[in-house]
Amino acid sequence: MSKPRITRSRARLAAAQALYQMELGGEDAGDVVSEFRSHRLGFEQDAAQGETLADADEKLFADIVNGVVARQVEIDRALAGALSAGWPLERIDATLRALFRAAAYELVARPDVPARVVLDEYIRVADAFFGSDEVKFANGVLNTLARRVRPDEFAAAPR
Repeated sequence: MSKPRITRSRARLAAAQALYQMELGGEDAGDVVSEFRSHRLGFEQDAAQGETLADADEKLFADIVNGVVARQVEIDRALAGALSAGWPLERIDATLRALFRAAAYELVARPDVPARVVLDEYIRVADAFFGSDEVKFANGVLNTLARRVRPDEFAAAPR
């Protein structure tokens, strides 16, 4: 994996963690972004677990966290449409919900990042936190969302 890709991957992992922290602690985005910049980004976290935020792309991290907050209503509506009936977003585990929101933000607001890259990156984040059942669930939800938000990227190639 190239260094720029690693720094972006780490930013996505940090963004999911920050969004989770904000939801559970009721903290605001500015405070959490500042905390992560001061105490987490650029520091080794748990190298034994493979989780490190060293060299995370701080600009991407802040964009995702602030973007989710700014567009949360739109993001949550998009996610609700990707979930099965009877599975409201509030029913989803808080960590997975944070991951979904970060991925949804990139799909909705970052057309410069290909949808397949977003999917791959956030499935890797899910894999860092969960077992195979949750990863499969995340894959299904995010694939559904990506195909709804960016159908042109998944259209069959012309013959």
